Amino acid sequence: MRARIYWKDKIVLVTGGSSGIGLATAKLLSEAGAHVWLVARRREALENALCELEARRATSSQRFGVTSADLSDAEQAAQAVAKVTQALGAPDAVINSAGITHPGYVQDLPLEIFERLMQVNYFSTLYVTKAVLPVMIQRGSGHIINISSMAGYLGVFGYSAYGASKYAVAGFSEVLRAEMKPFGILVSVAFPPDTDTPQLAYEEPFKPAETKAITGTAKALSAETVGRAILGQAAKGHFLIFPGSDAWFFYVVSTRLPKSLVFAVLDQMAASGRKKKANHF
Repeated sequence: MRARIYWKDKIVLVTGGSSGIGLATAKLLSEAGAHVWLVARRREALENALCELEARRATSSQRFGVTSADLSDAEQAAQAVAKVTQALGAPDAVINSAGITHPGYVQDLPLEIFERLMQVNYFSTLYVTKAVLPVMIQRGSGHIINISSMAGYLGVFGYSAYGASKYAVAGFSEVLRAEMKPFGILVSVAFPPDTDTPQLAYEEPFKPAETKAITGTAKALSAETVGRAILGQAAKGHFLIFPGSDAWFFYVVSTRLPKSLVFAVLDQMAASGRKKKANHF
């Protein structure tokens, strides 16, 4: 109930809103009575997502819209923010959910993968945030919610490119929280575990055996479960958002136990994956 009250009538910009966590969160926002604007690259997927938002609307007065843009380009990101501002008004909140992944052994991954993941996962978050901050600062209110990952606080085998980009999102969010507090702007950062999305399906063939041994210990959450946790905890003003008990548990373990012990456990799990792979062949 608190989340519905918090989000009702708010103008919310959701990046990566055509699928996965972004779309699931947007649909929940629609049900809560928010005005929602989606930004992603694929126009057809955005149009389909818009229909889903319309079907979930809570009131007839709600307004929705979409913009096709590559947010890893600073100019396109600024233009996307300008479009929603012109159509609905300045966003009350932004959910930076645009993200991609590509696991693999660091020695095998081409540099282009590292560069692309940093552009989409980190720089798109930066560009959209920079574009909305001036009006939020002038107004003295706003809420920026950045989506990191469990791989954004725990170095997991196979995620050298993805983890680096998500660590960047987490670090940026920490600094942003401190700098925006005097302006009355809230900042949150979410650390979802594996989530049942098209991206999770995409990465599966590329996962090293060691990665599968580590990540295969828990069942993936639904995108709706993750979206509901993000909106609920953000409505309570949480800076750190943990969808699901695993995300919270591993954060506590990784931050409070000696790193040597955490590494030992992860190394053992990775070794079991290597052994299983060797036995398979």
